[in-house]
Amino acid sequence: MIWFDLVTPKSVLFFKPLIKELKKQKDILITAREGVGYKEVIKLLELHSISFVNRGEFGGASLEDKLKASIKRQKELMEFVTQFNVDKLICLSSVDAVRIAFGLNIPVYDFYDIPLSDYRTNFKKALPQARLTIPLATKMFKPFVVPDEIFLRFGLEKDQIVEYNFIDPLIWLEDFKPDINYLQETIPQINLSKPTITVREEEFKASYVKGKYPFLYDALRKMQNWDVNLVIIPRYEAEPLKEEFKKAIVLEKKIILQHLLAYSDLFIGGGGTINIEATYFGVPTISTRSFISHYDKFLIDEGLMWHSNNAEEIMSLAKSLLGSKNIEKAIRIFGKMNVDVDMIAKEILS
Repeated sequence: MIWFDLVTPKSVLFFKPLIKELKKQKDILITAREGVGYKEVIKLLELHSISFVNRGEFGGASLEDKLKASIKRQKELMEFVTQFNVDKLICLSSVDAVRIAFGLNIPVYDFYDIPLSDYRTNFKKALPQARLTIPLATKMFKPFVVPDEIFLRFGLEKDQIVEYNFIDPLIWLEDFKPDINYLQETIPQINLSKPTITVREEEFKASYVKGKYPFLYDALRKMQNWDVNLVIIPRYEAEPLKEEFKKAIVLEKKIILQHLLAYSDLFIGGGGTINIEATYFGVPTISTRSFISHYDKFLIDEGLMWHSNNAEEIMSLAKSLLGSKNIEKAIRIFGKMNVDVDMIAKEILS
């Protein structure tokens, strides 16, 4: 039996085609987590009709809460997983699952595209998840934009590193077909005669983010008065954003966001995966993340993404980039990549 631990929205989308492929040969066990104000993973699993068992919670904003939740979740996972004959763990650097797998001598097949909050090799910027998972990997899967050197410095051998020739979101985007009708049905407030600016907050409760930075919200207070559809995708609770940005459309229910991204004219995001998704559709993208990762740097160098941590600069960039959507350029850049799920599956099963 192969065990997947899915603890982020990205892991749900990334592993969906791999789960489908591996199910042909192995039994699959899927665990997940939720928490107060953090239901996104569970809602996404339900949206995509993926069967799972919920074990443990997201630990909230403070480090003490995170640690308590992690310790509690590890105990719950250990008690649950030992009921099954698990021979492999697959995850996107899930700290709790990796710790349990290591303790139970279950091989860890880890995937990670952001080991450092930096696009160089400054190990002072190593993410906590990376420090706690990568050294325990049996095999480490990574996209071509992240240098092998980083994983070697984490203590792995060369033959443990498996590289794939695509940036992660392509695994679910390459067969995706945008549907304008779906967009109109799920967000009826959108006026399609106006430009659409879509915004995503940074994951400010994550352990690798120092806090909730004000510059994005400062920019949005002014931008909500522009003659555009300003659509905000909450990272956590929607209600505080609805109160603050009354002229914006704040999404409250879980939808297939790729339809919205494909029909956006500008994307401003503090995330990673969703920023890549926007660039895939040729949407000019402003990253407001507090750092630049390896894949961010790749997209910036290719002219698909810009970066800013300043409210005035964000608004200036937004004005200059609005209307510059370039699907042909995106196709040219992403068309050089190759998604090979069969190769990944064979590496896991070998």
